Amino acid sequence: MNEPVGSDSMTLRGSERGLVRVLTAILAITAVLACGAGQVSGRPGGDVPGVRWTAQHDAPGTYPEVRVERGVHITMSDGVVLKADVYRPADAAGVIEQKPLPTIVSLTPYSKLMTGLIEAAAATPGLQSTAVDIVRRLNLSSTPISGFGDLMQALDGGMIQTMLGVDRKLIGSGYTVVVADVRGTGQSQGKWDTLGAREQLDTREVIEWAAAQPWSNGRIGMSGGSYSGINQLRAAEDAPAALQAIFPVEPGSDLMRDVVAPGGGVGTTFLPLWLNSVNQLKLVPDVASMIQGTFDWTWFNDRIADPTTNFDLLAQALLTPSLEDMPPALDGALDETSAFREAIMGHPEKVNVPTFVYGGWHDIFANSATKLYEQLPLPPGRKQLVVGDTYHANPGAGTGVPGAPPRLDVLQRAWFDKWLKDIDSGVEAFGPVTVKQQGGGWVTLREWPQPGVTHRRVYLSADPSGSTEDSLHDGSLRPTGPGAVESLTVAPGLSTICSRDAAQGSAGMTAALDACAKDSRIAERNALTFTSAPVAEETVISGPINVRLNTVHAGSDGFWNVTVNDVAPDGTSTVLTTGQLTTSMRAIDERRSARSVNGDLTAPFNPLTLDRLLPVVPGAPTEIDIAVIPTQAVLAPGHRVRIDVYAGNAPKALPFRPMLDASGLEPQQVRLDPAAPSFVNLPTDKPIP
Repeated sequence: MNEPVGSDSMTLRGSERGLVRVLTAILAITAVLACGAGQVSGRPGGDVPGVRWTAQHDAPGTYPEVRVERGVHITMSDGVVLKADVYRPADAAGVIEQKPLPTIVSLTPYSKLMTGLIEAAAATPGLQSTAVDIVRRLNLSSTPISGFGDLMQALDGGMIQTMLGVDRKLIGSGYTVVVADVRGTGQSQGKWDTLGAREQLDTREVIEWAAAQPWSNGRIGMSGGSYSGINQLRAAEDAPAALQAIFPVEPGSDLMRDVVAPGGGVGTTFLPLWLNSVNQLKLVPDVASMIQGTFDWTWFNDRIADPTTNFDLLAQALLTPSLEDMPPALDGALDETSAFREAIMGHPEKVNVPTFVYGGWHDIFANSATKLYEQLPLPPGRKQLVVGDTYHANPGAGTGVPGAPPRLDVLQRAWFDKWLKDIDSGVEAFGPVTVKQQGGGWVTLREWPQPGVTHRRVYLSADPSGSTEDSLHDGSLRPTGPGAVESLTVAPGLSTICSRDAAQGSAGMTAALDACAKDSRIAERNALTFTSAPVAEETVISGPINVRLNTVHAGSDGFWNVTVNDVAPDGTSTVLTTGQLTTSMRAIDERRSARSVNGDLTAPFNPLTLDRLLPVVPGAPTEIDIAVIPTQAVLAPGHRVRIDVYAGNAPKALPFRPMLDASGLEPQQVRLDPAAPSFVNLPTDKPIP
């Protein structure tokens, strides 16, 4: 099923050496700039097992060298050839271990060429250790760009090793690693079948191929982040016998609600950036094969036939003016039974191998992180969850220091040692849920949400809280409902360009700007804010949140965005979590929704399909329930809870064009009515005053 090509060597081609030098220079310059701006902070540490796992991982391995066979051909059952790089451990003389070893598989749409270049740059002697040492000294907490420091901390959190799926220390401890380009991307032949049935079959065939190789003992794990993490979860659904453990970093499961159409709004920040990246990288040719006369013309013809996969679907969502004119591709995106919808919807309830998930509270897939853990049909220990206060761009930031979990690469090594080598690492007793409390430190929970929290109504009131002069309207959050009917108006605007939602939607690219990502007061200039009285003691928020709004629209549709914020005594308003909804997509699927004891929704599930659209009558009250991404936070004494309400969420998302036209970008109203109140159903361990 394979045709090996390329040499069994770590020697880089001339073009690759040039790119490595560029990457090295960029990393070095970034490190120098960061060092100049920072102050000295502490060194990494951890609890007793974490210290032991870290020492074991970072110690010299059994195999001091790594050898790579590049461009290995793996032929799929339909004849399409995928290209892979195979990383194998070797002794000090460069002799490759011939004994069959456990094998880690990673499939990527971002080109194994880029994986190899970044991995080679990171392996440059002295570069990674120097960069890590500088990052450990970096402290921008007192600067207006402390978010940049937060992003940089990922370099010391095992991000490169786990996101790429290539950890030299792991290989040196006795693992083989296979990194393959998914069909239609990188150097692999075919048309990109984005997470579709054929691509999922390819993954299983690559696993079976790897298990059958003479250098494999037949025990397979999977590694990698983002798309590669999603790919792992799909492979682990009724997993092939050879697949025995996975370690997905920042995976998604319900991609419709994560990034494609959160709340029925088209993702207009991350999606274009992501599609452009994959489609650009898949057009980069194998220059060495051109020089050697072995160029793959089938690859070339496949790229000519499909140069811009999925861009047509995004364009149609943004440009098609009416539901009647929607082409089949876009109609399929809004059809729950379509092949497209099935491709982007995972089934974590079918996963049957040990699974360790890392997520971030502000990751683009934050909506899936805790839900994945809850849905995995595995006992604690065979499933583990770590959630950091991170974006998609900085997984692992904040780990590996005293009071925090070990780095991601350390946890991954302990996980695979347990499930692929039968080593009693004790990792199954870790957690099982370890989360960074926003506003506090790391906590370990036996289950999630945190035991002891209760969902409670906190009502939106027009009465001023006196906590802000920056918002469009300063309202209150109160334990009792309003006494009279009042309506507050908010119009679509662009203030959310400077917001944490924008930072989340851009995968963290704008998170360096503290005035936007860590303080909502600029965005709140075009928001209705509702703020509680200060809490008297530490108050935990843990779990899913529902915001019920009684709304009135001037047009025949609308789009709402809400955030839940922690307001400090100095007025800083920090977004903890967020949710959004197109009004016509407010239908509730009760089978997949959750309610609290009093009957209020805690986790509404909106189908987001055309057949479930509900009409919006201009001028008439319309109640909507907005699912807010589950989170974990702690309010310090003197802090307040705030709900921000916006009539839009640009640039993170826009309604589908037909819904946008129906709204007419007209002002929208929140109706505060004692008979049909607006409120947040908030999971806390103490009542909100």
